Amino acid sequence: MIINLDELSPAAAYHIMVQTIIPRPIAWVLTDNGNDSFNLAPFSYFNGITGNPPLMMISVGRKADGTRKDTWVNIDDRDHFVLHIAHREQAEAMVTTAASLPHGESELEIAQLHVTDVANWSLPRVVGPRIAMFCRKHQITEIGDTPQGLVIGRIEAMWLDDAVATQNNDGRIHVDADKVDPLARLGGNDYVLFGEPLTITRPK
Repeated sequence: MIINLDELSPAAAYHIMVQTIIPRPIAWVLTDNGNDSFNLAPFSYFNGITGNPPLMMISVGRKADGTRKDTWVNIDDRDHFVLHIAHREQAEAMVTTAASLPHGESELEIAQLHVTDVANWSLPRVVGPRIAMFCRKHQITEIGDTPQGLVIGRIEAMWLDDAVATQNNDGRIHVDADKVDPLARLGGNDYVLFGEPLTITRPK
């Protein structure tokens, strides 16, 4: 079967893309609403870009009325954000935070989530995820015909639950992916849980 995406509507092209670009990691992003509340939303168009400097990206769309989503607005206005990696026990809460709320209302309340302050950082992290990345806006570029907001952030610090991270003799940090137990996105309403790791040594 050959599918020519140029012949599909944007919705149909998106539909086939999210069913074939799988599995996709999920960035659970906390931002400052600017009114003493926080926005929290998941994004599966997410990945790392480079380690020097340490940059990551998320692609943020628009609301049904065409306005920018709150995550886009908040990062653009206030620079800082915190990216979390959710695990299987947080699947329902993570999906709950995908709801489209009026700007300034917090998904933390409807999902019954809590935050905890982080030393030397302007934003808290969500309690529960085993990884949190503290990021600063590096660049936002509008891309595509809609357009989407391609948010590039610089990871300035990272919090790892002691249960998932150890330091090797060579000084490197080892993160146990099995203990992180991350969720990943498939198409539609489907997600995949972490399975058995496969270790294969790469050639030099």
